[in-house]
Amino acid sequence: MARDIQDKRILITGASSGIGKCLAQQFAPMGAKLILAARSEDKLNALADSLPIPKENVLVVPTDVTKEEDRAHLFERTVAQFGGLDVLINNAGIASWAHFADSTEEILRQIMEVNFFAPAELIRKAIPILTDGVEPAIVNVASRCGRRALPAWSEYSASKYALCGLTEALRGELARFEIDILLIIPGLTKSDFPQHFLRSEGKEKIEFDNGMPAEDVAARIIYSLQKSTTETWIGWDTYWMLIINRWFPRLVDWLMARRVRQLYEAG
Repeated sequence: MARDIQDKRILITGASSGIGKCLAQQFAPMGAKLILAARSEDKLNALADSLPIPKENVLVVPTDVTKEEDRAHLFERTVAQFGGLDVLINNAGIASWAHFADSTEEILRQIMEVNFFAPAELIRKAIPILTDGVEPAIVNVASRCGRRALPAWSEYSASKYALCGLTEALRGELARFEIDILLIIPGLTKSDFPQHFLRSEGKEKIEFDNGMPAEDVAARIIYSLQKSTTETWIGWDTYWMLIINRWFPRLVDWLMARRVRQLYEAG
């Protein structure tokens, strides 16, 4: 199936920056009707004003996805303005880059709330609305850490693994409603995501500025939505890691453990 974006009602969480913002910018000229959700109302309004789209075709809803009342309000506003929903994109996320033993229960729970429980509950609320949608779909933006966990990304990896598992389970459940559920596995992406880390104490030097442009990741997500691709890996770092891990998982374990020892020996 080739999904037409024209007139599709698309809800994007984490829309104020990074991949979410780029998705909105690329969907707009394709004729989509957009619901933009994030905590920063100022950034959402600035984005909405910049889009080449009729004002009645974009809805800004300041939302903390971890709050039940905000999630309910988000869908109420969506249905009130557009009469329904066709696509839900769970893109909002946070991370902590530090070793687990030095972290806290609070950080673990916060990451799980944003990266797993929030999208799970957004999906639950969206299902009865999407059932009446046109070519309905759910797009879950996970991470290569959701297919191969990485040191110093323990909480983040756990949350993305959970999102991947939920996506796979729901793929069978939602088939009877003819709702597609798609999984996106991006690698290192150049965006402002690192600026919002709950902790940033990992010893490995990660060149986020050398990551994929968020615009390129957004374009691949849109293409996957159009083609209803079940699972999309984005970036060479994702491909090489997941392919090697598929065939030689013990080698990947050994290489990562060796690298961690080297980093700590170096101080």
